[in-house]
Amino acid sequence: MIAIPRQKPVFRFAPSPNGPLHLGHALSAFLNRDMAASNHGRFLLRMEDIDLTRCTPEFEADIYADLEWLDIDWELPVRRQSEHFSEYQTALNGLIERGLAYPSFLTRGEIRARVAAADTTALAWPRDPDGSPLYPPDDRERTEDSRQALLASGLKHAWRLDMARALALVDEPMSWTETGDGETGRVIANASGWGDVVLSRSDAPSSYHLCVVVDDAVQGITHVVRGLDLFHATSVHRLLQTLLGLPAPIYHHHRLIIDEEGLKLSKSRGDTGLAELRESGASPTDIRRLVGL
Repeated sequence: MIAIPRQKPVFRFAPSPNGPLHLGHALSAFLNRDMAASNHGRFLLRMEDIDLTRCTPEFEADIYADLEWLDIDWELPVRRQSEHFSEYQTALNGLIERGLAYPSFLTRGEIRARVAAADTTALAWPRDPDGSPLYPPDDRERTEDSRQALLASGLKHAWRLDMARALALVDEPMSWTETGDGETGRVIANASGWGDVVLSRSDAPSSYHLCVVVDDAVQGITHVVRGLDLFHATSVHRLLQTLLGLPAPIYHHHRLIIDEEGLKLSKSRGDTGLAELRESGASPTDIRRLVGL
């Protein structure tokens, strides 16, 4: 059972230390800090570092330096996901024991081949709200003997949520309270469109979806302020919260900072980082202006 603290309003900024922060991160950090202050609440910092290959102490140190330069203070200690894998495993084990998660063995190459073959026909492969292909049904439909044999062989595998079985356990339509820059009010969750989402990977002990709901509950987060690119994923998070008996925060999905091509800023594309802007002579006031605050 996860202990859930009862506290005054609690906000959090949760970057991944896998690259330098950019203007999009600055907007999110400013909004979380400002909203916490205006609500006489708390502001926490979390490092979402489940990717042990890409996330490094050097990038984490850079995040601290950027936030300090922006004059953003946070409570200590900082929660690092890499220090709490056992908590995520406990949550996953509970879903497995209830028959709500299954091991998936298909490789990325096998999935791509299946999708490519389907896309040459009149029936294109179904995709989730982010545009990624849904996982094929092969592993979900395996017999228990087949699953156990593959697990015993040591074959690499992930664990996925059996979406249809999970939704069958939900008695009422799920929803969340939204106060952001898009749809507001009571939003009905539609998790089915995401298919059998990953709960843990062969190369990572957990997944974003599972970690974030456990972390928010453990830290007593009452208000989740994050980019609109995660708006639709909230349906998955509400489902996991319901299955795990966790509270639902109030959500505020804010506008994104986009580049000249209309794309959201990205570490992977090497968009200009805050440190580079600082070195070029920008001030924290300039950063607030650049992000529209």
